[in-house]
Amino acid sequence: MDSRTVTSITTGDGVRIAYRFDGEQDKPVLLLSNSIGTDLHMWDGQVPALTEHFRLLRYDARGHGGSDVPSGPYSLDRLGRDVVELLDALDLERVHVLGLSLGGIVAQWLGIHVPERVDRLVLSNTAAYLGPPQQWERPIAELLEAPDMRATADMFLHNWFPARMLQADSEVVEGFRRTLLATQREGVAGSWAAVRDYDLRRTATLICAPTLVIAGEHDTVTSAGHGKELAAAIPGARFTVLPTVHMANVERPAEFLDAVMAFLDERP
Repeated sequence: MDSRTVTSITTGDGVRIAYRFDGEQDKPVLLLSNSIGTDLHMWDGQVPALTEHFRLLRYDARGHGGSDVPSGPYSLDRLGRDVVELLDALDLERVHVLGLSLGGIVAQWLGIHVPERVDRLVLSNTAAYLGPPQQWERPIAELLEAPDMRATADMFLHNWFPARMLQADSEVVEGFRRTLLATQREGVAGSWAAVRDYDLRRTATLICAPTLVIAGEHDTVTSAGHGKELAAAIPGARFTVLPTVHMANVERPAEFLDAVMAFLDERP
């Protein structure tokens, strides 16, 4: 398959999951897992540098991008099994995993439930718990009742990026806006339900893969405190804080890549 081709698998519950490879086949595979409201292009800025060392496997979570958008709430178990079924279909026994935000929550699930499939784990701008659950009910209901994604897109962008990027008419930010506006509300609401219902505070202690936790100093979605707590729960985890809001890979790409590469290239 051409590494630039987006193709798909179909999961056991009949949902099509879109994915693509970038990079040479003889390099170790690094799986990238995305934030809610984004697609696999959220990593475009990191692809050139990462493909010097890895074969990248990017995918669109259910409800996003080129993947199907089933209605109703999603569960973290289902989002995690989507990844396992993707790895099975591609005959990938073991991969590095880098996840940001919800992608970091899915990455935690993989480290807990299928540790034999995970080599090294990078958990960026994420948390083991984002409760209490009832705080998610109103946003989910309001989103499903809204006429479109405009208000939700504005909210996401203000949570993801610093004011200087929002005020600069950044083409990068506008790309994220276009993706948000093209995302179906059911996909975001279903994913919020997965966040509402998950709690990995106890089971994160079962993660045995070498782990790096990255937090954003100014992140109001998953705070530096969330990151510190997560790193403390995972045996032997490293913890680093970058001077960012939520999308650390976009706001500070050089520092983000330095942290990720130093960790993934580290010899046992």
